[in-house]
Amino acid sequence: MNRPLVVVVAQAFKETFTAAEVADRMAAGVESAGGTPLVILGSDGGDGLLEALRSDLIETESHSVSDPIGRPVEAQLGWLDRSTVVVESRLACGLALLDRRDRDPLRTSTRGVGELIDHAVSSGAASIVVGLGGSATMDGGTGMARAWGWEFRNKDGIALPDGGGSLLDVVEVDSGDSPAVELIGLRDVENVLTGVDGARVYAAQKGATNAAEGALARGLERLVAAAARFGGAEFAAQPGAGAAGGMGFGLLCFGRGRLVRGASWMLDRAELNTALGAAALVVTGEGCFDQTSSSGKLTGEVLNRADSAGVPALILAPQANDVPSGVAVESGGGLWSADDLEARARAGTERALRLLAG
Repeated sequence: MNRPLVVVVAQAFKETFTAAEVADRMAAGVESAGGTPLVILGSDGGDGLLEALRSDLIETESHSVSDPIGRPVEAQLGWLDRSTVVVESRLACGLALLDRRDRDPLRTSTRGVGELIDHAVSSGAASIVVGLGGSATMDGGTGMARAWGWEFRNKDGIALPDGGGSLLDVVEVDSGDSPAVELIGLRDVENVLTGVDGARVYAAQKGATNAAEGALARGLERLVAAAARFGGAEFAAQPGAGAAGGMGFGLLCFGRGRLVRGASWMLDRAELNTALGAAALVVTGEGCFDQTSSSGKLTGEVLNRADSAGVPALILAPQANDVPSGVAVESGGGLWSADDLEARARAGTERALRLLAG
């Protein structure tokens, strides 16, 4: 008896499981439910980007850079070929690098990402792919730009310190040297930089209080105005400019890069559309599925592609809200263990395959 092919698109569950752990447990659950799993490791540019690309990398290297509050941290970058480097920005400025008491986007900085990009340039990179996601920052990419020689000054001409909080005082921007390479940012969200749907939407996740969120949002507006001669308003309005606390904007404005959808970039490399052509079911998931999941994140992109291919989909998520109509879901029960994830994958797959069998 032929077992139905089930495409498993696994990604890291933020601060819980790595992509490989998710893949192993999802695949085990699918197999025990009677399916044949075809596993794809995925990322939308945030957690687990280098892990998802592991089989494609010809080399990795580590460099000491600044973490979000200025301490040294070892961060990896990966080479896809002899001229193309992948930078996972969260490894230099991510939430996972900080204790909860240190999570404060008024003072956290993306400087380490700029330093990591500099290391890649010095090593001979001609093209650098920067994954945006999981950041502890909301500085509009100014810390990153400072690593390239840019300065952000107040009305008295004094250079401002790192952190999103100082942007309330910015009135002048002194240009530095944009990296002399192709910069491609993998955006995990579609948010623009400013406004009610801008980077501020994710401020609380980074540790901001309500009062701090307002100050950070106003600071980003000041930054756009101060960077007017560099195209600030135009770049701020681009989809993904608000990704990673505005690092998307920083790559555009200070790095002269471009942004693409991280999930699409990753799933195209993995040839998901081809895999779906032979699949009976696709299983994917994340730690929390909500309305933001359908705005550029990996899970939403998988669901869109499954729908276009006419393949039923199952989401595994401890928390799930705003699930699209017609999509099966396994959720609830609080924080899942690895055993819970495998059991949910089995139960959901068994149910879905029964429905398909009629």
